[in-house]
Amino acid sequence: MKPAGVLLSAVPLVAAAVYFMLPSDSPGTPAPQPAATAQTALEEAKDRAEQELAADDAVVAARPPGLAAPEKKDLAQRLVASAEHATTDWRSTYGSIGDADDGCGYTAGIVGFCTGTHDLLALVETYTEDHPDNGLAPYLPALRDVDGTDSHEGLDPGFPAAWTAEAKTDAFRAAQEAERDRRYFGPAVRLAKLDGLGTLGQFVYYDAMVLHGPGTGAGGFYDVRARALDRARTPAAGGGEETYLGAFLDVRRATMLDRYPDHDTSRVDTAQRRFLDKGDLDLGTPLEWEMYGVAYRVA
Repeated sequence: MKPAGVLLSAVPLVAAAVYFMLPSDSPGTPAPQPAATAQTALEEAKDRAEQELAADDAVVAARPPGLAAPEKKDLAQRLVASAEHATTDWRSTYGSIGDADDGCGYTAGIVGFCTGTHDLLALVETYTEDHPDNGLAPYLPALRDVDGTDSHEGLDPGFPAAWTAEAKTDAFRAAQEAERDRRYFGPAVRLAKLDGLGTLGQFVYYDAMVLHGPGTGAGGFYDVRARALDRARTPAAGGGEETYLGAFLDVRRATMLDRYPDHDTSRVDTAQRRFLDKGDLDLGTPLEWEMYGVAYRVA
């Protein structure tokens, strides 16, 4: 997760709070909510995405597989990898690690787990419970100490090499995928289905959750979604799918640019927006997009 929105091998994209308010006399504009009420709504959305609730389970089960279908899930990882690692070969990125000087410390692995944003620590802790003698276990005290900062204290010089070595094992690769699914993919797809979104919308949520982080704070995924809801209704609430996704992408793009106005927003502009403009709500193949000026195609 990179809540500061930085890529390992491309242009940094930083997510920060940005507020979008329609004029108060606009038709259908929701009345402003007290801050406590708005925060509660964000937390409720996060709970619905992450927790199994019987009524929601029934809704999700009734929906088509969408992005959870194996071939679509693989496609989603290819799309994310093109933004995070400048490749569609996402399975080649388990061992990637580097510090982009973005405030997140080391960013590593298939979705950019970060030493400064807790998800890398959570991954190593969970992995060590099952594999106590792994090569990353000795770094757990240091990872706990630097969590939430960009410090390398206690990690240099050996941690990057230890990560790369451990990433050659099947067990750690599986652990990365499991943490990705638990923290990002599963909640994003679940909430998108509850919002009535198809395969493209599910990917839009997933990519946003990876980049902005699955938090309820300003600039996090749930904040971006809340700002989009100020502009348009979800299909589940009676809105048009393309209209809502357009609003979500507008809010997301502006959020990305709020802190760094000159940074590249390809993952929205020449990927997700392109799919939406073509009406490709099923994320069908062959799929073509550009990322930072590089063309990609998946047959």
